Amino acid sequence: MRPTLLLLTFAALSPLVSAAEPPTPVNPDAPLNRLSKEKSPYLLQHQRNPVDWYPWGEEAFAKAKAENKPILLSIGYSTCHWCHVMERESFENPEVGKYLKEHFIAIKLDREERPDIDHVYMTAMQALGLGGGWPLNVFLTPDRKPFYGGTYFPPEDKGGRPGFLSILKRIAGLWEKDPAGIREDANNITTQLQAHMAKDGASDPTAVADRALVASAAILFSENYDEKFGGFSAAPKFPQPKIPSLILMAGVHTENRILFNEVLFTCRRMAAGGMYDQIGGGFSRYSVDEKWLVPHFEKMLYDNAQLIELYLDAGLASGDPAFHAVVRDILRYILRDMTHPEGGFYSAEDADSEGQEGKFYCFTKTELESILTKEEAAFALPYFGVTEKGNFEDHSHPNPLPNLNVLHIADPERKLTEVETALLATVKAKLTDVRKTRVRPHLDDKILTSWNGLMLGAIARAGIIMDEPAWLDAARKNFDFITAKLWDPATKTLYHRWRDGERDNAQLLTAYAFYLKGSIDLYQTTLDPKVLTFAIDLADSMIAKFYDEKSAGFYSSTAGGSDLLFRAKDDYDGAEPSGNSTAVQALLQLAAITEKKNYRTVADATLKLFAGRMKEMPQALPLMLHAVAFAGEEPFRAVIAGDPALPETKALLRAAHSVYQNHRVILGTAGPVEPFALTLQPPAGKAPTAFICTGSSCLPPTGDPEKVKKSLRPPGKIQPAAPDAPTAPVATPSPAPNAGQ
Repeated sequence: MRPTLLLLTFAALSPLVSAAEPPTPVNPDAPLNRLSKEKSPYLLQHQRNPVDWYPWGEEAFAKAKAENKPILLSIGYSTCHWCHVMERESFENPEVGKYLKEHFIAIKLDREERPDIDHVYMTAMQALGLGGGWPLNVFLTPDRKPFYGGTYFPPEDKGGRPGFLSILKRIAGLWEKDPAGIREDANNITTQLQAHMAKDGASDPTAVADRALVASAAILFSENYDEKFGGFSAAPKFPQPKIPSLILMAGVHTENRILFNEVLFTCRRMAAGGMYDQIGGGFSRYSVDEKWLVPHFEKMLYDNAQLIELYLDAGLASGDPAFHAVVRDILRYILRDMTHPEGGFYSAEDADSEGQEGKFYCFTKTELESILTKEEAAFALPYFGVTEKGNFEDHSHPNPLPNLNVLHIADPERKLTEVETALLATVKAKLTDVRKTRVRPHLDDKILTSWNGLMLGAIARAGIIMDEPAWLDAARKNFDFITAKLWDPATKTLYHRWRDGERDNAQLLTAYAFYLKGSIDLYQTTLDPKVLTFAIDLADSMIAKFYDEKSAGFYSSTAGGSDLLFRAKDDYDGAEPSGNSTAVQALLQLAAITEKKNYRTVADATLKLFAGRMKEMPQALPLMLHAVAFAGEEPFRAVIAGDPALPETKALLRAAHSVYQNHRVILGTAGPVEPFALTLQPPAGKAPTAFICTGSSCLPPTGDPEKVKKSLRPPGKIQPAAPDAPTAPVATPSPAPNAGQ
């Protein structure tokens, strides 16, 4: 698909990740550009660049057409490390800014605000063989059609590789010499992409998605298992929570203890590594090495939400309380550092502090020895794997800090004595106090409906499973925040981003699907009819706005997205789950709760649409494979009859959640639940009662939480350990739940 003109001209221009001496940073008092009027933290980071930036919109497109200039579309996000590097090296360079203004229309885009636009141009770059990642720098014709691009570009020519300014000059020269040729290539690229996306939307009538596909996918994923360090890929290692979650489900369902233990070992090693913040809690995005040791230090809300779900399930399936200790530590971090006072969850924290990656998180050996007593240091230095040389250096910086240590549990198999456990708590408290004095990484404080949906479901489940009413209160507060700030009940419209008192206008499938799933989880933990009514309204609106009635599946954005070259159907569960997978999972659950047949019809048609892709490339859609498993047979329905405010009802509700059981929904007997549930009521004068049903057949009613657990527990040899059984170590939780940082 790569155009001949550019294939010949840019053969040597592939992006090269390397560091170079940056130009002098722009004065913080430099003039503001157009981005100063935006709400995106990423765009605001570039508001004093000497670049004539435009935000994505008609003003920029009209200017490009009027002046017949190509467009540079630069896409990133505010906590993106290499975005910072390229800004420092190129976009803060007045010479680059001057050249861009003379020859291009420069547009900055926050991929987290408009993932639908990012998806279009990322797809184009990957189709052209130009790689993918952020920053994504794409060159477009004035009518927004791509013809060249790449990720990070170094600032200067080096080692036979052209720098960013050289690339700008080459493209400007080509545009001046043969704009018609470039337009023709761009038209061809766009036409082929549109045809490709249309083909992806066509259903394969021969494909079948069934539970056998789930089991075979789990075995396939397991073939990549790292026996030494855990995980299911080579370095760099991303947690990819939906893959170990699927393997865990398959291990329990098929009684395959090998699969089961692979997931538990992986969870233990991730929590013992440097990718996990041993002092402040929470996971970084990924590990650059195979050992989970050195992270890429940015912390994302969506990662931590999905990891809470994984560690909750690992704890339920194994009976090992150490996994739930990790959940507690993650939520300590989220509620302390990532929560708006009114209840929304912030998006991310940066990898960099004071321009250096990891500076906030790392310690030198000398520094630790000055902070701790001799006894504390004698324990902590070997425990956290601290050496004089250190284990991390920011190679992207021209003057990296020396001898930094990423703290990790050097011997994950070691069991601490009571004295050592107390000593560790003291050490962590002291290091927490030291980190309070440091400059924190940048906080991306925009509130995204999609990612809030992921965390809503995670914190609601954690609250009921771990019996933490404060977490359930935080979930309810988040629901109130999102429905007040980003939901229009009159038009049943859900918006995507809120920041600084203002919401955007974007209509994205991920906002609807993720928040739908989170709301269903919140309903199942509270039995609040108001939440279920909202979920039904949201599901109906999602289907109306995004569902393809002709070919099935959901588009990523609404038909009103006129600024897109094409409407895509996201079919990849990567770091974030896809909108299609999440929508199907949510609709299957909602169908079981309400018996609204349309939800099941839409979900089944979407599963059929993607059945071929799941069979050919299961690693692309692990969450949709979860949905396949759920759709394969009638789920358990735990109907909890009684006032949800009563302690007896809460005990039954918690019991229904306290079993590892993926094939289950939980509902009450008030509000728009399925008709059969309305007939199930406690006998006259009796306490709250649980009915465990499959289809319209129920076990005898019970008010005993232990009987509820027993009825929902999956059959087979793999069962949770007894409460007093010995457990393998996981990262010791940080002290003092209210300790700030």
